[in-house]
Amino acid sequence: MSTRETPTDNAPRNVLALIAGPTASGKSDLAVRLALALQERGREARVINADSAQVYADLSIVSARPTEAEMQGVPHLLFGAWDGAQACSAADWAEAAKREVFAAHEADAVPILVGGTGLYIRTLLEGIAPIPAIDPIVRETVRALPLAEAYAALQAEDPARAAQLNAGDSQRVARALEVVRSTGRSMLEWQRHLEGGIADQVTLAPLVLLPEREALFDRCDRRFAAMVKAGALEEVEALYARGLEENLPVMRAIGVPELGEVLRGRASVAEAIANGQRATRQYAKRQYTWLRNQLPDDWKRALPENIDLASDFEMLLPI
Repeated sequence: MSTRETPTDNAPRNVLALIAGPTASGKSDLAVRLALALQERGREARVINADSAQVYADLSIVSARPTEAEMQGVPHLLFGAWDGAQACSAADWAEAAKREVFAAHEADAVPILVGGTGLYIRTLLEGIAPIPAIDPIVRETVRALPLAEAYAALQAEDPARAAQLNAGDSQRVARALEVVRSTGRSMLEWQRHLEGGIADQVTLAPLVLLPEREALFDRCDRRFAAMVKAGALEEVEALYARGLEENLPVMRAIGVPELGEVLRGRASVAEAIANGQRATRQYAKRQYTWLRNQLPDDWKRALPENIDLASDFEMLLPI
């Protein structure tokens, strides 16, 4: 991931702004501020979602998707673009995002990628391993294994990948095991040959928001409580009424299982709020660690309260 040399008199035509950060860090608000600043200079801007929960139409409140008022007239793309019955993989999202980025460039508009799903961002920029379809019988066999047994099998069949994974990460353990069994090659080997990334086709203008942790956790708590007050429980009730499979991503999004316990009579609203707040803080912590350590060192990191559009996005807003 690199940036090209850019002209000083104007923003480059193939620029891609990127605002990354953990949940509740203020990314969406900053994206709109940047878009409006660009509009003032006569350049259209389009915000493109890179959050794995906000892609689902069923999760407006629970995912904290920007409201029409918060969008302030700025085009927002890939928000609520998938029906919850259809899982949106990183590859699915990246293909859609790639189309939106290039369509914006064709229209001489600035695409502003905003989100905290690291896998989405990495897949779009770097590409994805061309792993062939998994044999259905292999997948069924692997997914039926108890987690401890699956991890032990992965340690025996693909020890290098197993060493990278948490033994309790059921999704990644199963994926790694089914890949090595179906293809005869480790995930690590496949990942050395990524395809389809756009990093070499865009001029990247990245910014990573990394708030002070306690302030971030407090904002997570306040936002989850506000979601419930705004109708999150009713949104989850409508989702459950669809009778979707429990293993779909939309059913596992933070807030859905916690509020679902209220609907099942297993928890009070207060307990669900506390559980949802805790899950959100834990997710924000994981995002924070990933974004701080896994992104290129030359990507600017900043506290949300210290943002200055002119200096932090100098490439886009040259003096």
